[in-house]
Amino acid sequence: MADSSSLASGAALAGLRVVDLSRVLAGPLCAQMLADHGATVIKVEPPGGDETRQFGPPFDALGHAAYFGALNRGKRSIGLDLSRPAGRRVLEQMLQGADVLIENFLPGTMEKWGLGYETVLAPRHPRLIYCGISGFGADGPLGGMPGYDAVLQAMCGVMSINGTPESGPLRVGIPVVDFLTGYNAMVGVLLAHAARERSGRGQRVEATLFDTGLSMLLPHAANWMASGQTPQRMGSAHPNLSPYDRFHGSDGELFLGVVNDGQFRRFCECVARPDLASDPRFTDNPGRLAHRSALRAEIEKILAGYSVADLCQQLMRRGVPAGPVNSVPQAFAQAHTAHRAMAVDHDGHKSLGLPVKLSANPGKPGDRPPKFSEHADSILTELGHSRAQIDALRAEGAVLGPKA
Repeated sequence: MADSSSLASGAALAGLRVVDLSRVLAGPLCAQMLADHGATVIKVEPPGGDETRQFGPPFDALGHAAYFGALNRGKRSIGLDLSRPAGRRVLEQMLQGADVLIENFLPGTMEKWGLGYETVLAPRHPRLIYCGISGFGADGPLGGMPGYDAVLQAMCGVMSINGTPESGPLRVGIPVVDFLTGYNAMVGVLLAHAARERSGRGQRVEATLFDTGLSMLLPHAANWMASGQTPQRMGSAHPNLSPYDRFHGSDGELFLGVVNDGQFRRFCECVARPDLASDPRFTDNPGRLAHRSALRAEIEKILAGYSVADLCQQLMRRGVPAGPVNSVPQAFAQAHTAHRAMAVDHDGHKSLGLPVKLSANPGKPGDRPPKFSEHADSILTELGHSRAQIDALRAEGAVLGPKA
């Protein structure tokens, strides 16, 4: 790990060395976020490459699926067949200088290869932080089972509260369980790193889609625990707040997010209906919830006469949260998107910006996503392999992909 003086002048994770064995979403996202803040990340891919390389179209100019490109910038790639002893020996060489290992194989895979954390890697590499990501963990009734985002959305109740009474349960339109699992994994790695600064020892970090899916059920799980009533699908409405919903304006849709009585009074003043704020049915949030349908009908009639963009600006200036319901292109066309640097074009690769911004140690988006095993020869050379040894590893099939 870099010393404090180097960190003060560079990225927050400068000097952190990460070996990323993961594929698809949660693990690669975790590793990419670490890379964005200065970590050196080597992506170890199986013989066929990360599956997301084929999650297209669309594909970019270099032939990468856009999906893969969104999760793997700032990394170097080497293709290893870890089912072969020679491939595992190369991985062990990488781990000698690594701080973090990230993997999302089915539980038991690393043990099958003789690379279990507790029995093998921890004794050999006591400072290593081992991050294992899985669907359900290694034990328990579902231990070792495969897990994918939409399946976990279904199993953990997320789909049950998404949609309308008429639509039935719906998958959230982004892989939200995978995505948050990646963030949880990153937080776990950073917590373990902080603990290692005190103890000098690494530890296992576990992040599962199952735990993440259940943890997302706020406030629905808390409401059920307190009331015993099963949460229902409410479209865009909120179970505890009103008006907190999507409404139609004269030229589009907006979302109105009122969370307290003061905001409701200011909303009523802005739309020239102060009488609504003094209506006994609507003076406080419990009353507005009890008379939700009547209040919605009143607001729909009012907003039909307002332009969405103009009304949202007026409401926001008065401290009432409101925003237009934008498409993805419209969201990225907003001036504030550019101001917050949330759309970047780096080295010819267009991607999302960094959602976490540090004042003293700002991160930056890394180089374009790597081609499959693009850096194999340079990585092996850094590990001390000669040209003849590298050729032998390729001939054996332990190392795959293009030569440098």
